[in-house]
Amino acid sequence: MNNSDLADTLAAANGLTKAEARKLVDGTFAAIADAAAKGEEISLNGFGKFKVKDTPAREGRNPSTGATIQIAASRKLSFAPAKAVKDKLNG
Repeated sequence: MNNSDLADTLAAANGLTKAEARKLVDGTFAAIADAAAKGEEISLNGFGKFKVKDTPAREGRNPSTGATIQIAASRKLSFAPAKAVKDKLNG
């Protein structure tokens, strides 16, 4: 399922036009991305949590040459599903 499919499903279920539903979908994901960029945790009851995790700088190896390289620190967005979602996935 992609953004368009999600918008189509929302439009059909709620009596919206596809354009209105697409704006809602895009707005929702933009709000999640903005909150994550600020380092906030996004908790959606019954669905799960998005958390920002900091990965420290570390030393790695180039697999083709074996040379040591420095891997920069970065931030990653992780998702932990809620129990209701886990139960739905596992029957």
